[in-house]
Amino acid sequence: MSYFLALSTTHGETVLSQYQALRNDKLLCDIVLVAEGTEFNAHRSLLACASDYFKSMFKNYTKESKASVVHLHMVSATGLGHVLDFIYNSCLSLSLETLPQILETANYLQVVEAVRLCARYLISSLSPESCCCSANVAARFALPDVQKRAEVYIASNLWRLLELGVEETGLMDLNLESLNAVLESDQVPRMKEIAFLSFVLEWLNRDKSRSIHADLVLSHIRYGLIPRADLRTLCSDSRCDLLKTASAQNLISKAMDYHSAEKQQPVLQSTQSTLRNQERQVVAVGGITLHQGTVGVLSAFDPRTKQWRSITECKRIQNHCVCVVGNFLFVLGGEFPELGETPQKVRLTVTSRVERYDPRFNKWSQVASMLNRRAQFSCCVVDDCIFAIGGRCGVESSLPTVEMYDFTTGRWDKVRNLPHKVHGHASAVHNDTIYVSGGKYADQLDISKEMYSFHPLEAQWKRCPPMTIARFGHQMATVGDSIFSFVGMYEPFCDIEYYDPVQTQWQRLRPLLFDRSCYGLAVMDANVYLIGGKKWHNAQEVAAQSAIVYDTTTDIWREVYKLPLPLCGTQCGVLQLMDLPETEGKLDTD
Repeated sequence: MSYFLALSTTHGETVLSQYQALRNDKLLCDIVLVAEGTEFNAHRSLLACASDYFKSMFKNYTKESKASVVHLHMVSATGLGHVLDFIYNSCLSLSLETLPQILETANYLQVVEAVRLCARYLISSLSPESCCCSANVAARFALPDVQKRAEVYIASNLWRLLELGVEETGLMDLNLESLNAVLESDQVPRMKEIAFLSFVLEWLNRDKSRSIHADLVLSHIRYGLIPRADLRTLCSDSRCDLLKTASAQNLISKAMDYHSAEKQQPVLQSTQSTLRNQERQVVAVGGITLHQGTVGVLSAFDPRTKQWRSITECKRIQNHCVCVVGNFLFVLGGEFPELGETPQKVRLTVTSRVERYDPRFNKWSQVASMLNRRAQFSCCVVDDCIFAIGGRCGVESSLPTVEMYDFTTGRWDKVRNLPHKVHGHASAVHNDTIYVSGGKYADQLDISKEMYSFHPLEAQWKRCPPMTIARFGHQMATVGDSIFSFVGMYEPFCDIEYYDPVQTQWQRLRPLLFDRSCYGLAVMDANVYLIGGKKWHNAQEVAAQSAIVYDTTTDIWREVYKLPLPLCGTQCGVLQLMDLPETEGKLDTD
């Protein structure tokens, strides 16, 4: 025997609409619900289907099961009216004014789908004017997903809420749990920490009963991001009595110690000195433009927005090195232009100078100079120590020397020399071991394909398997457990290769599709960015005006952004930066 199963898509809606018609005509209604003196006619069978509360109420062993009138003392008439409308027609009329009453009723009567619709409404209607109210409603009615979304929205838009005003946005009425979540957030753009603290103090002082939460709330302030002068002012301000508790004073004291230990700051990082912006950007320092002008600005490239902007002025430099420690950018050595005997003549002078950029306060400061003047050298970081390797101190004089900067002592110390005097080489770090490849040796005519490794504890340079290509002016980058070697100068082909330190062997990869040399290089996750550089155009070598990226997982190259100006010889790092207005910066040139 065969059969066919037929399904109607309209039967359920038809039945529900007929129930609504019966309710409107007060036909077959067998229960009257009363809330705040207002009566509502309804049908037991439908209520029991829509609500576990009513299903339990109408069982034979309850007194309400036989009653014709049931008084609901825990819900409002407005809330009950809206929830009953939803039960009968699946529609819920929502507004921020009536939402608390509807949620209270839907929760009490266990109408789960109505609660879900309220939650969706709260999330979809988040705005500067409503987000604090939404967070408070979500906290009151135990809607964790809604509360989290509202807290993320508040943190991301706190600067805008403060601009609109704390009264207009309801910030002063924000519940304690949500306030703490915002204070703990790492994504609070366009907010200086001193403004954050001012808002928190105003919230605490708005209601005297909140003072018992002061230590907890104030512990989330990142005092290391507040300038030392402002901290001193706060400590002496009579309006900031809440900061005079032992707990707050301890945090402020630690921040003052952090500011005082300026040389050690990169290795003293903690949550208290970490920017509230976890999105990293590629920063570019120095180099020259198409017209051979040296660049005097620190610029940043955001891979998410594909935007390029200038951050601050910096020294004009080329053939230098950069590295990042504790989210501080260090610019080492290089050549800077000086006027010669006549205004038309400019000479390049090799320097040993080291400068540090602090993105927390957008500030440059000078660090102890290297022991040697260096250009066309390499640098890397191992165990929070900076290593400067080889290079040249003049036009032709190459160096075998290696030196290390120790943040605990604030000075440079000699490390075992390289096996050869070399410049134009590259270096990378894997498992605390430094790898140095290529370059031009002073005692050889040709450029080299040799590679050496150095572990600080062993203090010995060891020969490794050589690259398959001799390279000069190239760059190396470590991604995962692979060391990539990218194209250098004077190479007829744009081949790249990677080294496996475990298998101790090299392997060729997909060639670079865009001829390029003298570029800046930065690594973000599995992507390697090449910024600017030199390329051939109409039989001439010119500066490139693009950023290209290599995806190490797919072995694919692509062009990702056009730079504001043609640029080559820049050096790059990756930093968390203070969030700034989204304006495209222009590079400053000679």
